[in-house]
Amino acid sequence: MNHPVDLAAALRPRPPSPLQEIEDERFARRGVRLLLKRDDLIHTTLPGDTAALGPVELYPPGNKWRKLAPNLRSAAADGERALLTFGGAYSNHLRATAAAGRLLGFATIGVVRGDELAGAPLNASLARCAADGMRLHFVDRGSYRRKTDPDLLAALHDRFGDFRVIPEGGSNSLAAQGCTELGRELRGAADTVAVACGTGGTLAGLAAGLGPVQRAVGFPVLKGGSPHFLQRTVEELQAAAFGGRRGEWRLEDRFHGGGYARRTPETDAFADAFEERHGLPLERVYVAKMLFGLTTLVREGAFAPGSTVAAVITGAP
Repeated sequence: MNHPVDLAAALRPRPPSPLQEIEDERFARRGVRLLLKRDDLIHTTLPGDTAALGPVELYPPGNKWRKLAPNLRSAAADGERALLTFGGAYSNHLRATAAAGRLLGFATIGVVRGDELAGAPLNASLARCAADGMRLHFVDRGSYRRKTDPDLLAALHDRFGDFRVIPEGGSNSLAAQGCTELGRELRGAADTVAVACGTGGTLAGLAAGLGPVQRAVGFPVLKGGSPHFLQRTVEELQAAAFGGRRGEWRLEDRFHGGGYARRTPETDAFADAFEERHGLPLERVYVAKMLFGLTTLVREGAFAPGSTVAAVITGAP
């Protein structure tokens, strides 16, 4: 029997997310307008209540709604009651999946990278997952790299029973389709739209949803594999979701800061100054790197005077 679920009623999303113009002299002196697409404000439910977890920065993974919703609808339509997904120790995707599972009545299993974490006190992010009912399963990093291997998935089925797999970061063809609405919300609003990239699903859908004269720029936060691996991933996601490449998009690979969750003094100084200047706390793994890169491109003259650039504030993609 199918599992009836009303995602909008349970998760209370608030699309379209706000579009906010800010005055920044680094953009203004080049004649470029800067807009912030506040996808971090699309809902407040999925992150869960972090007040009891102590003084730790847990940013709402706002745009996870766009990627998770079509996967949750598909699972519900197929009568599946359990979700298994993958992430690191601070994964916003794990938190969002756990919270959605609690609200919608799905069992959730999180396969966490790093067997050294097993038995150790949970950090605030994983504690939130556990509080939302997620069963945490720690694997060594070699096994984690084989997360799509049929033998590993079979072993997970033996351990946990039946489940629907949602890939790391939530990025699959359904997620890409869900993110097209982000592009549609920005049609006519900007010449260029910038977004941070982890697994590529948001960029794949965003670019497909933009208008024909708009372009998207993705800022990878991962160092490994250069932009070529992520480019293939985005192309494959678009092929699976839309039948081929869609939209005008490219990757800008200079601003990963040394790799995922790594930060440089230069990027931190930029983020601190941006927060002081505009009163907007910046998530440091994704959003700060994207805005730092975008500001650098403006300084380099990458955007024509009179153009408008929109930066997607994802919370975390």
